[in-house]
Amino acid sequence: MALFNSPPNSLCLLRLSAIGDCCHAIALVQAIQNQWPETHITWVTGKLEASLLCLLPNVEIIVFDKTGGLGAYQRLWQVLKGRKFDALLHMQAALRASIASLGIRAKYRLGFDKARAKDGQWLFTNYKVQPSGEHVVDGFMAFGQALGLHNITPSWTIDLPSEAIHWASSYQHLQPLLLICPGASKAYKNWTVAGYAKLADYAHRQGFKVVLVGSPAPQERALAHSICALTPHISENLVGKTSLVQLLALIKQARLVIAPDTGPTHMATLVGTPVLGLYAHHNPARTGPYYCRGYVVSAYEQALLAETGKTTNEVAWRTRVKDANAMELITLDAVITQLERMMSDFNLLQELNA
Repeated sequence: MALFNSPPNSLCLLRLSAIGDCCHAIALVQAIQNQWPETHITWVTGKLEASLLCLLPNVEIIVFDKTGGLGAYQRLWQVLKGRKFDALLHMQAALRASIASLGIRAKYRLGFDKARAKDGQWLFTNYKVQPSGEHVVDGFMAFGQALGLHNITPSWTIDLPSEAIHWASSYQHLQPLLLICPGASKAYKNWTVAGYAKLADYAHRQGFKVVLVGSPAPQERALAHSICALTPHISENLVGKTSLVQLLALIKQARLVIAPDTGPTHMATLVGTPVLGLYAHHNPARTGPYYCRGYVVSAYEQALLAETGKTTNEVAWRTRVKDANAMELITLDAVITQLERMMSDFNLLQELNA
């Protein structure tokens, strides 16, 4: 039974990180706004994530800076002191988020069912949301179903600020633009330097302009530098040189994005840019680019079987392959095959041959 038959006055969404999961959760926020435009939505999130989520109209963003230690919790609770929400959407199964939730007063405290929660999240909630599908997005949209939303089909609409659009337009001459985001926050998710370099060579021969993007993390900068050392066909190395909003504007301008399991993969979903995802450690059926799961190059099944002797149907939903070298199972031929398929399916061949 739905918790609300009429619009709630206020909802608080708790999702501190990461960029990709916050992108997923935007679909839920916009579904709530579509059905209940008068409901006030507050989102408690991380500092970096807030720089992207500020694009959402009519959503109050409260920043929780995890680098602040115990003081971060105290500041959050002080900001929320005296407020009570109709429901808390506790959408992060992590102890840090659960502790933060202690200062959020709400009649209903929605969280994941015990099979999908971790770090004891179920102890901090009083309503367990049942999953409605395998993908993380579907699990998030199930929160909306529990609230009483009629339409839980995920969709995204993001309006970019004019300054970000103007910044991205300075790269308009690099078309057709292929963005490669080679690095993830966890290095074990990255594909090989040689693989990325040879892929850039191939893409160049097809007529793409290849640009590298990513965060300013030292390991991502080093990865990009190593790729550039192996190929002359990187038109621009923008790793660490963009804000999240600028990056989103550039992704919207691109024809394709190629990336491992990392934030820009899901930022592309926000703006409708096709994504070729590279996966080996997590099941892409759960964490892959939502609209482009059929274009993923995945070694997950192979690596999982080698490591556990089991198939995806025989392991827990969030099982991760731990082999640090699992991404090396992805071959250049497999990536090129999928790229060629996307070039055809997304009508890029005429532009490439122009």
